[in-house]
Formats: sequence, structure tokens, C-alpha cells
Amino acid sequence: MFGPVLRGEGVTLRPPTPDDAQRFVDWFADTEVTRFLGRRTPPAKHEEEEWLKKLAEGDNDVFWTIETEGTPIGAIGIHEIDWINAHASTGIMIGDKSYWRRGIASEAMRLRTRFAFRELNLHKLSTEVFADNVASRRALEKAGYRQVGIRREERWSDGRWHDMWLAEVLRADWERDHAQS
Repeated sequence: MFGPVLRGEGVTLRPPTPDDAQRFVDWFADTEVTRFLGRRTPPAKHEEEEWLKKLAEGDNDVFWTIETEGTPIGAIGIHEIDWINAHASTGIMIGDKSYWRRGIASEAMRLRTRFAFRELNLHKLSTEVFADNVASRRALEKAGYRQVGIRREERWSDGRWHDMWLAEVLRADWERDHAQS
């Protein structure tokens, strides 16, 4: 499913539009953008349109386009929702590199986390990122995630093995830290 519009101070999370499919394809074609993603090759536009249609019709994902200053710059989601055990995995991509290192990912993650706990009533969110992706790790920690482990030499990319950093945020911990929000 696509998430509802969520507005922060500098970021808006909104449902994707048909125009977003081509934006995502263009971002996935940039190896600098995909360096820390599991995807090695960009999808064709029709593949991205099919993927977005599948997300829109599904019940176990919530997906948004990230906008700032009225410009679509990335995507964020809650995935593989286990409704019985109340947990899910999360992911984000800032595709427009001119918006990197501006705190946008941190704010988008905070909006997503608040929605997951307050609206979906989830208990835990989990994620994994390349251990050497320091910017993502920092943004996740700002959103309340805490390291729970390292998967050593988990992914092959750029001619070498990479460790994966595993992190989680529990609702009780997040609520304690965000009692006023």
C-alpha cells in the first residue's frame, strides 16, 4: 500500500505518482546512488511501474516518495510487515544526490518510524545497511535505531566482500525517547 501524506519541517512523504517510476529508474541507473543498495542493475520503466503497482495493491508494505522543497528526491518504505508479530523491515534511498548530507534522510526516517509505531501499531522495525555506509547508519541512529549485530562479509560489491550493519528500534524505546511528539 502507499502511505498517506506525512509532513515534517523540511520533508514530505507522499504516495508515489506515475511520474515517479521514471525518476526511480533514473536514480537506479546511477551507480553512486546504488552503491549501498542491493540492486546492481537499473530496472526498465515497465518493471518499476509493475513494482509500484504491486506495492500499491499489497498489504505488507507501506511506501512513499520523499519530497523536499516540492521536489521528489527519493523513496522510503516499511516492508515485509509481519502483522501477527508486529514487526517489519525498513529501507530508504535518496536518489537525488544534490540532497545528500542535508538531514533529509534523518527526518524522513523519523516520520516513517512515528507512522509505524503510532499508526500501524508495530512493535519493532529492523534494517540492515552496508557497514561502511556511515551516513545511513548515522541517520538511522538519529531515528532511534540501535545496532544489534554485524553480518560479516555478507554482500559482494565493487570487487570485495562487505559487512552488513544490523539495527532495530523497539516501540517502547522510541516512545520513551519521543514522549512529547
